[in-house]
Order: sequence, then C-alpha cells, then structure tokens
Amino acid sequence: MTRRTHRDARWLVAVLALGLLLVGCGRNMAEQPKVGTLQPSPFFADGSGSRPLLEGTVSRERGGIDPVFFTGQDAGGLVTELPIELSYELLLRGQERYDIFCAMCHGYTGEGDGMIVRRGFPQPASFNEPRLLDASVGYYFSAMTNGFGRMYSYASRIPPEDRWAIAAYVKALQLSQNASIDDVPAEVRRALELGDSEGSLPR
Repeated sequence: MTRRTHRDARWLVAVLALGLLLVGCGRNMAEQPKVGTLQPSPFFADGSGSRPLLEGTVSRERGGIDPVFFTGQDAGGLVTELPIELSYELLLRGQERYDIFCAMCHGYTGEGDGMIVRRGFPQPASFNEPRLLDASVGYYFSAMTNGFGRMYSYASRIPPEDRWAIAAYVKALQLSQNASIDDVPAEVRRALELGDSEGSLPR
C-alpha cells in the first residue's frame, strides 16, 4: 500500500469519526421534557412547577432587604415612612423618573392634565384631591408596583428604589402645590426674600 493510500485511509477514518460524532449531537438536551416558568406540574403536591423560596433565602443581587422595600407594606398595611433615606438627591431622582414615566398622564404639577390626557386619554385623579393628599407614600409605591385602574404595573419597568424616589417626589409635589409661606422654614424664607440663587439655599 502506497503512502498516498495510507493518507487517504486516515482522512476517510477521520471523516467517518466526525460524521458519527455529529450524528450523536442531536437536540436531546434542548428538547427534553421540562417545566417552564409558572407552568403547572403534577410532580409537586401544590401542582405548581415554580417552587417557593426557602425560608431565609437572601438575594445575590441585593442582599438581605426588608420585604417592605419591595412591597410598600408591613404588618399594619401600607407604610407611611420611606424605607430608604430621604435626601435632596433622592427627590431629584424621583423628579427625573416622574417626568419620564408619570408626567404624560399626571402632569408636571400632579393635576392629571398630562399631554396624552389633553389628546383624549381619560384623565386620572388629581394628586391634590383630599383623598390622595392623605394617601401614604406606601400607597403610591403600591400603585406603581401593582398598577391601579387604567395604569398598568411599572414593577418591570422601574426598579423599586426608583419607585420609592417617585413616591417621595409625589409627596413633595403635593406639598409644593398646597403649602403656604408659613410652611417654608425660616432660614429658607430669608434666603428667598434676599433673592439668593437656588444653589445657596439649604438642602
């Protein structure tokens, strides 16, 4: 047998081995029976394929966080205090997010006169109605999280920290629309009367 014949034979064996290898690589793994997200399963007693988190499970993304941060509720119902620190920066973030996600319906002053309302969309209630003036910060967080009336849930669109920022800004917006000069702290009032620039006002 010549050297060329040996070389051709080796190539033939290699091609056959590769062909057998490729035949063995089907879609068995991709097409195997499995339970998708939120699909039922007769394997578990409750009939659900999704399993509840084990007690004490800690998020790898956020760590151990009080459930109030994600729900806006505690044992007594909707919370009246922010679960995060209130700051000037938080309110600025809330204003920015509000202008992006909320102002088109609720308007920049919270009167429910946003641009799409002016173009015929049903008008939402004014944030300055007594009922909503009395609503807690947890109420606004819950409405964004779960949806309310015609407003769909923003839970998948706005992260929880930004929902809290928006809720805090809505309460500040309500205060701005319903406050009197007596509600302005004395040092801020003096700065305003002296005509100081915004940058020199206390924060």
